[in-house]
Amino acid sequence: MARAATVRDAPPSTEADAISGVEAPREHLRFVGHAATEADVLDALRAGSLHHALLLGGARGIGKATFAFRLARFLLAGGDPRSGSLAVDPAAPAVRLVNAGAHPDMLVLSRSFNEGTGRYRADILVDDVRRLVPFFGSTPALGGWRIAIVDAADDLNLNAANALLKTLEEPPPRSLFLLVSHAPGRLLATIRSRCRLVRMAPLRDAEIVTGLSAIGLGDAADAAATRAEGSLRAAILLAAGGDRDVTTLVAGLLDRLPGLDRRALGKLADAVGGREGEAAFAATVELVRDFVARRVRVDAAAAAPPAVLAAWAEVWEKVDRAVGRAEALNLDRRQVVLGVFRDLAEAAKRG
Repeated sequence: MARAATVRDAPPSTEADAISGVEAPREHLRFVGHAATEADVLDALRAGSLHHALLLGGARGIGKATFAFRLARFLLAGGDPRSGSLAVDPAAPAVRLVNAGAHPDMLVLSRSFNEGTGRYRADILVDDVRRLVPFFGSTPALGGWRIAIVDAADDLNLNAANALLKTLEEPPPRSLFLLVSHAPGRLLATIRSRCRLVRMAPLRDAEIVTGLSAIGLGDAADAAATRAEGSLRAAILLAAGGDRDVTTLVAGLLDRLPGLDRRALGKLADAVGGREGEAAFAATVELVRDFVARRVRVDAAAAAPPAVLAAWAEVWEKVDRAVGRAEALNLDRRQVVLGVFRDLAEAAKRG
């Protein structure tokens, strides 16, 4: 497991590295699920038809970023697409460089660290994206591919998205863009049109159990898999012993919507507060996002009125904004959680 960085430590290379209890996607050498996606990419590589920009779309925590780094390691290590797998020798120099975030032919764009606040910014900024120009304008340092990973493309602000579009329009040879997106439909249509959309499905419960068992969380794997809605990241947070009470609290609150159990909500707010509440806050956010996504799917399948779907879309936006502000501005997580559940209750009333 990656060590959780304290706020004033030297910042981790990406925000994902800073989440307590969750191994960063670039460090994952084990890979669970998505066999069909991997097979499609290998087929394209064998045929010499791999698109220069892949938009990896799907729910949070299902392995999109992990897959992006897996593909990057394979290409930068000179993997053979006839092997039938994107797995490569963990001892290969390129693999060690990728895992350390130090490969000269790989650039990762994510929300940057604000030294002044000691937090990650709310968006990927245009200055972050401008790093692509010198990166793709030079020859590969090790003579192979040049790969840019954007994790997540949903975090691009408008200026950054437009700057990315310019680079996507004129890709240099043997370059690859891997854009991770939790909601591809919300990206600029011009960006989507220049990418090949790769839809990645939620993991099956059995795959989640396998993933949890591989990292020593097998005891709680079955219960976590059932609640995780196909997200290995959520399952890891839920399976961590300190979060089991939080899982029960959140599940109970969600079940009672549009009503709010003030006492239970107060307990949850206390649990997410302070430095020790980081994992509890992350687990709460995952459960809330999964709940909203599930409600949208159910209501859409039932041909619910547009106003109902709009209410859940609005609360999804509010949750994302609230969490982004909390992370960027070091806001009180207690107040964020209280606000999120008030918004959920209002959406549930409208639905």
